[in-house]
Amino acid sequence: MKQAYFKYISALLLFGTNGIVASYILLNSYEIVFLRALIGGLFLIAVFILSKGKLQCLKNKKNFIFLIVSGVAMGICWMFLYEAYSQIGVSIAALAYCCGPVIVMALAPLLFHERLSIFRISGISVVLIGMFFVNENTLRQDGSWWGLLCAILSAIMYAVMVIFNKKAESITGLENAMFQLIVSFVTVAIFMQIKQGLVIPFLMQNIFPVLFLGIINTGIGCYLYFSSIQQLPAATVAICGYLEQLSAIIFSIIFLKERLTFIQIIGAVLILGGAVFGEYFCHKPITHK
Repeated sequence: MKQAYFKYISALLLFGTNGIVASYILLNSYEIVFLRALIGGLFLIAVFILSKGKLQCLKNKKNFIFLIVSGVAMGICWMFLYEAYSQIGVSIAALAYCCGPVIVMALAPLLFHERLSIFRISGISVVLIGMFFVNENTLRQDGSWWGLLCAILSAIMYAVMVIFNKKAESITGLENAMFQLIVSFVTVAIFMQIKQGLVIPFLMQNIFPVLFLGIINTGIGCYLYFSSIQQLPAATVAICGYLEQLSAIIFSIIFLKERLTFIQIIGAVLILGGAVFGEYFCHKPITHK
């Protein structure tokens, strides 16, 4: 369990730098996601072959279908999230994206038979209040509604991704992450083909940040992420997942010089504080039936 926590937290910190790395890539959101999934997927395929891994996914077709759904959701999630980064900034998009773990935590009792205590309910309520404070000013700005909608839709797709990945219980570790990225890539590739075709102008001018995002943030990050979440309770995955948003906000302030208003800072404190309260000050731990 300690190893699973270490992998999960390491993955979240890597993911927290996604917006920073993407800010150096002068491509549109779906081109970035297309390249990210392509490079990350090829990297994990190479690691899988070199490690002489054996495919187990087809032994349980039901779980394989769950993994496909999770991969599709991840591709859609990333496209919405990177569009939100470009429209409303990394910090605000990251905070709106916090709805994803809340959805997972709220559905955990129904889908995974995990007990939802009064403390977690209180935590969810505080998070939602914080969400209002963070985004109330953003909604007033012309054009910001599209970026905020993209962030919320990415949060919904995040919840779908996590839920279906946890249901694919028999497909774990490197194989899980590899197929997740392959399906994600195919999803984005289909969208790109319809939208503009698969030719990406100015790719070579952005090659170094693209490779970093694909290999480090995606290949290694996804392996650490998907090899750990199935060993952790769904509500714990949801709550600890806020470390990704927290690190994204901190990194955006340090490296991108983004700033939050006083009300948005209060909202951020409520979001992150409510999440921590729901997980760590819960007197009735999550149990599995």
